[in-house]
Amino acid sequence: MSCSIVRVRLEHHREALGIGEPAPRISWSFEGDARNWAQTAYEIEITDPDAGVSKIYKEKSADSVLVPWPGAPLQTGRPVSIRVRAYGSCSGPGTAWSESVAVEAGLLERIDWFGSKLISAARECDPEAPKRPFLLRRKFISPGLIRRARLYITAQGVYEAHVNGQRVGTQVLAPGWTSYSHHLAYQTFDVTHLVQSGQNVLAAQVAEGWFCGRLGFFGGKRNIWGQTMGLIAKLVLTGANGDVTVISTDSEWRSGTGAIQTSEIYDGEVCDLQLEPDGWLTIQCDDSSWEGVVTLPLPCGTLVAPDGPPVREVQKLKAVSTFKSPSGKTIVDFGQNLVGWARVSLSGPKGHVVKLLYTEVLEDGEAATRPLRGCKATDTITLSGRDHLWEPKFTFHGFRYIQIDGWPHPSEFKLDDITAIVIHTDMMQTGWFECSNPLLNKLHQNIRWGIKGNFLSIPTDCPQRDERLGWTGDIHVFAPTANYYYDTCGMLLSWSKDLAAEQLADGSGIPPFFCPNVFLDDPKVPTAIWGDAIVGLPWDLYKSFGDTNILSQHMMSMQAWVDRGIVRDDTTDLWREDSYQFSDWLDPKAPSDEPGNSTTDPNLVANAFLIHITTIMSRISLALNLTALSKHYASSVLKLKVAFQNRYITPEGRVVADTQTALALCIHFDLFASPAQQSVAASRLRSLILRNSRFKIATGFAGTPLIGHALSKIGASQLFYRMLYHKKSPSWLYQITMGATTMWERWDSMLPDGSLNPGEMTSFNHYALGAVADWMHSNIAGLTCIEPGWRMFRVAPIPGGDLEFANAAFISPYGKIEVGWRIDAGKFHMSVAVPPNTRAEIVLPGAGAVGNVIMVGSGKHGFETEYVKPEWPPLPVYPDYYPHDDDVP
Repeated sequence: MSCSIVRVRLEHHREALGIGEPAPRISWSFEGDARNWAQTAYEIEITDPDAGVSKIYKEKSADSVLVPWPGAPLQTGRPVSIRVRAYGSCSGPGTAWSESVAVEAGLLERIDWFGSKLISAARECDPEAPKRPFLLRRKFISPGLIRRARLYITAQGVYEAHVNGQRVGTQVLAPGWTSYSHHLAYQTFDVTHLVQSGQNVLAAQVAEGWFCGRLGFFGGKRNIWGQTMGLIAKLVLTGANGDVTVISTDSEWRSGTGAIQTSEIYDGEVCDLQLEPDGWLTIQCDDSSWEGVVTLPLPCGTLVAPDGPPVREVQKLKAVSTFKSPSGKTIVDFGQNLVGWARVSLSGPKGHVVKLLYTEVLEDGEAATRPLRGCKATDTITLSGRDHLWEPKFTFHGFRYIQIDGWPHPSEFKLDDITAIVIHTDMMQTGWFECSNPLLNKLHQNIRWGIKGNFLSIPTDCPQRDERLGWTGDIHVFAPTANYYYDTCGMLLSWSKDLAAEQLADGSGIPPFFCPNVFLDDPKVPTAIWGDAIVGLPWDLYKSFGDTNILSQHMMSMQAWVDRGIVRDDTTDLWREDSYQFSDWLDPKAPSDEPGNSTTDPNLVANAFLIHITTIMSRISLALNLTALSKHYASSVLKLKVAFQNRYITPEGRVVADTQTALALCIHFDLFASPAQQSVAASRLRSLILRNSRFKIATGFAGTPLIGHALSKIGASQLFYRMLYHKKSPSWLYQITMGATTMWERWDSMLPDGSLNPGEMTSFNHYALGAVADWMHSNIAGLTCIEPGWRMFRVAPIPGGDLEFANAAFISPYGKIEVGWRIDAGKFHMSVAVPPNTRAEIVLPGAGAVGNVIMVGSGKHGFETEYVKPEWPPLPVYPDYYPHDDDVP
């Protein structure tokens, strides 16, 4: 039996170069099959390579996640390395030392940027027009041997940097999108290998990006955070003798223009390759004819090191086919809806123009542009007469299909001439799932692609049209699902800090609908679920990653929302009846042009979530040892429940809004006065599904994440399996039968005849309805977190449908959890791998009583029990009066 340490990490960083914490907390995971191994002590060795000194710190503790930094605070630009070993409850010498991990602080104080200015091209531009990207260069001399070179850099806009013609880093669309009025992230790069002795050149290209480009629907706005694109950089060279040379953004830089004429988030990139200055990235370029730069003060927003990983190119996809549309257009199909751009091999006469139009779907065999609304989604390239391997730099598109206009030699076009580049925030994958039903596996895969497409610097709603905004409600309902698929903590923590900053800026306590807020001048409107994200997201991050600091950092914003942001009735403390609510957004019965006009009472939905987040506030307060505050919120919950019951639930237990969503919310959030009332509601929910909807889903954003959990709670998991297997609209598998490769915004974004939903909002890459994967993980695989950070978890699978097996794996902060089960010859077999330093509760099917819970420590465990499959499939009420449903096995 073995136990070893893996994945030593600092705070929530995937990479620890240029971090913003001088005393970062340290975490490590375990792997191995040691039985019942629990940590009792650990040692951390910190080595300062410059001083040639190492020191070991030993602590008696069971903690292995987010333990305090034991040494002296980090100093800007001075690297150290750490390694860890642990001692356990079993006798022995402890684990081997982990691999060493380098950690280095970035620029920790604003004064560290001294000497660096914001520099911009010295030219006038029309503030209402797209801004032309500009080039920047600065020659410098490196004096002798270099021990290390660090580049600290960011932009108002987006940038790409080079040293001596070599690209710096692998990120794209840096520095990413933040609420620039409050936080502007900078990046730190190790460029030691790029700097040469003697003459060098640091070059960069800057485009408008999110900072001053057009954003928002209804035509959008420009210059939301300012009109001036610019670069801020500081290159620090440390010589072998310890001498330091600094090259900053100042008046010595030169500026020019290149091939890119415009590059916009929504409309794409316009590039004239004839205008690219030869060799401008290299030291050989003569920039004497270039213009100078304008130097400006640093922006007022705080320059911060990033909390999460950058956006990167993570995958390449080959085209699967090409065809001619009915109108004669050349269209390329990549077989997968994705986010990124095309990389194309271009060769043609000078001045020839090629256009690439990106769309998610086809309509009547043509590229469907209506879902793009006011978004051109087109890259335009003017050829120079030379061969080029071209791709855009400062835009991105959501697409499966590319329409090519003006290919220079149409008869010679080959699929190898074009490649799809997939980009997203470079989060570590942490979750896997498979089962014996291929359609459920495809659903799980589609949800993953939805995360890939919409976790791009921030969690967006969609990646293709003139929107792509950080809607709060979407991520609020989806966060538990996302936190299984990927290590989202760094990215979502960064976004939630921005959300809190924008909420608290005006004192109202009201969060914006989306963050960053692209409608800064508009009044903020309080609304449930979307506003509740200010509480729900930090809580979900805490549960998934075990970081109490997230709660303490957000406590002020959470209280501001619950205590003064919500518009309440003076008597009941419920939401005021005239408050604005998105309600059960995109309920399938809502009219196409009125997605908020749901069948469930908007105020019932709002008040159910109000009780839910107030309950969370009580739990958060308790986690922070704020006992009196916890009791205060618990008392509020009791008062709100009574008011809710008086308004929405009859004494017998009938809910006045007779819908799947209303009943699911009441059941899942424990809103009934008695078990008898809940039993009545449970019976009614079963009836609605069996009789009224005949297994079709009838929920929107509010009800969809919870309907499965509510049915499992009342012992009706098989009924939800039947809904999950349904293939007719509206349902999850309907989308797959229509060729979906991502989750759709609407249940019927595409109608059964292949035409598009007539509604204005018809995205084919929207993750919210994919929140069902949380039920798949917790009920099919059976994995549920009990203690924050998965220090203790439950494995309680509920087999159903026609499933013969299921397998899942999840990399928790403590290590990799694995579960697999199969049904064979009347027996249920299950294997579970519990990582060292954790425990698990095992509940076998049919053993729901507390006395049948099996507690296990670390190691690999096997279980077997007699098992009788439940009757399958459930039949609707009065099946003989309707055609038999043939969409289940």
